[in-house]
Amino acid sequence: MKGYVVCVYKNISNEEKLKEYAIKARAAVEKYKGKFLIRGGRSTSNEGEKSPRTVVIEFPSYNEANNFYNSKEYQEAHSILKGYAERQYQTIEGV
Repeated sequence: MKGYVVCVYKNISNEEKLKEYAIKARAAVEKYKGKFLIRGGRSTSNEGEKSPRTVVIEFPSYNEANNFYNSKEYQEAHSILKGYAERQYQTIEGV
């Protein structure tokens, strides 16, 4: 079964750091055969608080999605965001 990474941002305090993170994170996503399904874009909040950004990435498997998160490449990218963005990050197994 496929695996999905779902990131719902609560706040972003530095757009430049987000751009720097995105460049490095994209390289890691590609290495682990991920495919962006949602990356920001227009949204409507029908329930709850509106998020400034939502990202959904599809991977060939749940394990591959977790391998991506734990990889050296992604963790280097992730360290760029520390202190500049608050988000909920989940790895979810598809149906």
